[in-house]
Amino acid sequence: LATEAQKRTVANAGRTIVVASTETDKKSDGKVPDVAPSQEGDSAVRQLLGIRGGNKEEDIWKIRLQLTKPVTWVPLIWGVLCGAAASGNFEWTLKDVSMAVVCMFLSGPLLTGYTQTMNDWYDREIDAINEPNRPIPSGAISEFDVIAQIWILLLAAMGVAYGLDVWAGHDFPILLALSAGGSLISYIYSAPPLKLKQSGWIGNYALGSSYISLPWWAGQALFGTLTFDVVVLTLLYSIAGLGIAIVNDFKSIEGDRKMGLQSLPVAFGVDTAKWICVASIDVTQLSVAGYLLATGKTTYGLVLLALIAPQIFFQFTLFLPDPMKNDVKYQASAQPFLVFGLLCTALAIGNQ
Repeated sequence: LATEAQKRTVANAGRTIVVASTETDKKSDGKVPDVAPSQEGDSAVRQLLGIRGGNKEEDIWKIRLQLTKPVTWVPLIWGVLCGAAASGNFEWTLKDVSMAVVCMFLSGPLLTGYTQTMNDWYDREIDAINEPNRPIPSGAISEFDVIAQIWILLLAAMGVAYGLDVWAGHDFPILLALSAGGSLISYIYSAPPLKLKQSGWIGNYALGSSYISLPWWAGQALFGTLTFDVVVLTLLYSIAGLGIAIVNDFKSIEGDRKMGLQSLPVAFGVDTAKWICVASIDVTQLSVAGYLLATGKTTYGLVLLALIAPQIFFQFTLFLPDPMKNDVKYQASAQPFLVFGLLCTALAIGNQ
């Protein structure tokens, strides 16, 4: 689920690259190549990470990896780290580090991979418009192989989640429950008849919460107790995730409109949607910083404010002037400060 947002972040960010090759011992014909040869390797990396602009791949295992979009695993892995920090119980022992790594594997390659593969399956028609070179609309992988991958990743995730519960000595299989619940949300986000992604508000919030709340809950439940106040705080923090999801909608306006998806840029227009986007990101983080300051966590609150400032700067210098042109550049510039703000908040909770 967390992945649709990043899929759209990179949509239209790259181009198919054609590189003329030549033997090193041949003389130059005087023609200047259109693209530097080194970009061929970059295109291959894009393919493996699931980013638009990569080479069309024929190797079935590389295609399977592309469907899971490894570039989208990172926020979920970071979320597990934040949850472990918020638990206050994580220690740098072999056991705790091993459990954290397995939980990251659960959240990233397995559950995000399941979500991305399923989302690509249900998005095959819109991808035929926006990203026709992707494996499913291009026919590079069969229907049977796609569906088999979805089920294998889902069942493997449930098994790993239950194994973590046993390893952690949980009386109630909380990680299995979170994994099953997150998988269900992923399904109704992508699949008809509900297909939450058709609604700009509900779909983007579901997407935002998958970035922030679900992996945080998994990490905290693995090493400690998932409390009601943390659940509320992370769900509120997920409003910032809604803003991140809106950023990724601007490049997909044409395809969304054709397919009847009411993303916020489609529903409200570009000018209104860009202000909704930055307001949801900024107001949420400023509210959390205010909460930390009000509860006596002054140092953490001030650090969070310091991390919010450059995000606002990049909003006014990159995103607001042209959200369709600068969305990827803005994300690359501003999001590192947002994710470190998440970790700052988690450390504040863990040091209660």
